[in-house]
Amino acid sequence: MPRPLIGITTYVEESTRYGVWDLPTSLVPTGYHQLVQAAGGAAVLLPPDEPGSAAEVLSRVDGLVVAGGPDVDPVHYGAARDPRTGAPATVRDRWELALIKAALEADVPVLGICRGMQALNVALGGTLVQHIDGHVDTPGVMSRHPVRPVPGTRYADLVPEEAQVPTYHHQAVERLGRGLVVSAHALDGTVEAIELPDPARWVLGVQWHPERDEDTRVMASLIEAAAVRSAVPVA
Repeated sequence: MPRPLIGITTYVEESTRYGVWDLPTSLVPTGYHQLVQAAGGAAVLLPPDEPGSAAEVLSRVDGLVVAGGPDVDPVHYGAARDPRTGAPATVRDRWELALIKAALEADVPVLGICRGMQALNVALGGTLVQHIDGHVDTPGVMSRHPVRPVPGTRYADLVPEEAQVPTYHHQAVERLGRGLVVSAHALDGTVEAIELPDPARWVLGVQWHPERDEDTRVMASLIEAAAVRSAVPVA
């Protein structure tokens, strides 16, 4: 059986140096595709595209990973911009929110990572806290802190113990989006994982960065769900 194909969102950096070149580049850190591969999937990178093509793109993959990155523009959840919120990533916001909504409509398994979890919450009508302290120690350096699973959730079934996770974020979930439940907290109460509780749908967001860790349990579960979906004949 072929490995499930997992699409990973990428983003455009306007100035990227490699060799003799300095060019706009669509990229994502290698940890994302390496985690997919280590967990048994095949990875394909999804550059930004027109939002109207989201459903077509998703028809070619078995699962979706929405990668970390800059802050989601508060315009998407009806809030005024906090001075500490980063500059808008307009193209990325429009594309990733469209991908998430199309994935939910098509029952494509979704894993949101850091920004990707926040985008999942916003796509379902939730809001974000635009600044928290204590989850970034040094700019450009991952911190680690414990997260505690919420019993009875999918995440708790996958990772039943308190786990030390790599983290780097200054925003967090405030009001949950439609249908979502919290499935893990940090010790300070920050929401660290969210999910749709429907056992027939695999939709999970984690606030930390599993691509910077060796634990493949969450990604392996996404790939298992993607494999089940890919085996279902298309009518």
